[in-house]
Amino acid sequence: MAGGAGNNEKCGKKGESLVCMVSRDILPILPNRIRELLTELPGEIFNQIEEIRLRQGQPLLLGLTKNDTMVTALGQPTSVPEFGYTVTEQDVMRTVQLVSSSSVYAFEEEIKNGFITIRGGHRVGISGKTIVEKGRVKTIKYITGLNVRVAREVIGSADRVMPFMIDPVFKEVQHTLVISPPRCGKTTLLRDIIRQLSTGIPKLDFKGCSVGVVDERSEIAGCFKGLPQKDVGIRTDVLDGCPKAEGMMMLIRAMGPQVVATDEIGRVEDAAALEEALNAGIKVLTTAHGADRDEISQRPVFKYIIEQGVFERLVILGRSRGVGTIEDILDFQSGKSLMR
Repeated sequence: MAGGAGNNEKCGKKGESLVCMVSRDILPILPNRIRELLTELPGEIFNQIEEIRLRQGQPLLLGLTKNDTMVTALGQPTSVPEFGYTVTEQDVMRTVQLVSSSSVYAFEEEIKNGFITIRGGHRVGISGKTIVEKGRVKTIKYITGLNVRVAREVIGSADRVMPFMIDPVFKEVQHTLVISPPRCGKTTLLRDIIRQLSTGIPKLDFKGCSVGVVDERSEIAGCFKGLPQKDVGIRTDVLDGCPKAEGMMMLIRAMGPQVVATDEIGRVEDAAALEEALNAGIKVLTTAHGADRDEISQRPVFKYIIEQGVFERLVILGRSRGVGTIEDILDFQSGKSLMR
């Protein structure tokens, strides 16, 4: 094999490469023909795969670190749609069979949310004909599109952030909001923050604390059958696939977390749950889409949260020096940069 999947790279559970993850977790859930095309890719392309998009009747498309590319029938990258391998109905159907272990009905609860989480914590997004019952999506029928998203784990990605999140005197966690435009690494950073808070940070003389994670979309811990596939620390409890507001209350009542973490707050009920956590003396850690403090301040839910003085730290991510660039860390209330 000429491509990245042919490497003899040593693969281990901790800190393993993207090549290892894709080869072990992703290739087995793809049809033989597409699997062969991907293993023929040049290593520099294979090493950048973040998404694999299968749309029936359209070219096979790969989302890469900085752009995207189509793949020819000979397993070579191309920017010309006519040269791309055309995904067939059989390709989509076979992928669904492999992802669901030939039992789509067993995954019906996940499918109605628009995705299935596979071993390794990777997520397969689904599109097609939705079946609606009483105003709610019951399932997705006639599946015609799949998006396999590689769940990357970057151990140490939060190293620059942690000194600003831990009070140097009292060793308390600061209420923190992480923001960025889409695909800039919010969830990857959040996961590593959780890991470090949970396990402890010797350099900061921080012993570690109990963290409760509400992982509504199975992206933070990447749970497979309830077990986290990503390292979220030794003192972390995860509620997988649970609505954020309800999950925060469940964790507070049952698990006694010192920190509650969740991804992409945006609803009124989420804000109310954050308030409950604050009233219980629990630190909060969450993320949101946004470019800067002014932008998120205009949204009704965040305007209310900001007025309540909830957050103490604002971490802004971007792509100025690649995905996951920490553009700035602010004192939330004053808006003053802590990095300059």
